[in-house]
Amino acid sequence: MHKNNSNIQFTSSKIEDLMFKTTFDPNTGKGDVIVNVSFIDEKSRDEVFNIFKMVLTSGLSVTPYVKILNQGDLIGETVIEKGKIGIATVCSITIDGVLLKAGIPIKPKLGGIVQIRDGKPVRFTDVLTYASTTIDPLEVLMSQKLTSITHVIRTSNGNILANLREGPMAARDDIEHILSDLVDVGFSGILEVSEPNTSILDVPVERDHLGIVVIGGTNPMAAVQESGISIHTNAMSTLIDISELIHIDEVA
Repeated sequence: MHKNNSNIQFTSSKIEDLMFKTTFDPNTGKGDVIVNVSFIDEKSRDEVFNIFKMVLTSGLSVTPYVKILNQGDLIGETVIEKGKIGIATVCSITIDGVLLKAGIPIKPKLGGIVQIRDGKPVRFTDVLTYASTTIDPLEVLMSQKLTSITHVIRTSNGNILANLREGPMAARDDIEHILSDLVDVGFSGILEVSEPNTSILDVPVERDHLGIVVIGGTNPMAAVQESGISIHTNAMSTLIDISELIHIDEVA
């Protein structure tokens, strides 16, 4: 019997694979993290880097660390084309991988647009579940031009990209401890953690679970897109050792 190996892969399946491969340990600051990789024209370099610096240092990202890739460089299975520059940033699913490696059965649920009012998250306005799409939800929503990242930075009001995962209520203390450890090593993207059995930003949480909303790693790319500059993003692209990343302030 012929076996078909070309079945489509839903995003939830890809996430599970990447989570399992994540080795980053916040206690040592070492290991592999999941990255999103974006591609821009060389001629846009200075303007794009300035936008990335603005977003990454504002806290509207997972971490302020990046890897810059030049023509001919290889990341994962991708070679940077002539006339292009690659920018790797930490993907928020890394946090799920860290929790999983600590023995917590975390379940990424959805990506969406979160409304920010006076600097505080109010609600999800648009969402896509990972189990229902073959494309990263934040990539889809970014393409719909629903964000206002730069407006949020300037006025504390607008729309950003974020995602939601659920963890078991019984592991609440462990989850909070690990999230605190991640904050201590520069992971600034944890937006909100719900009480058990309580909706978070207007999204219901499964019984005996709590919700964790993390800022989307693709917010810098959305801000570039808002400015009218061409940028192509592969979300959840691959894994790299965190030692290969540098602080955005160190980028020349």
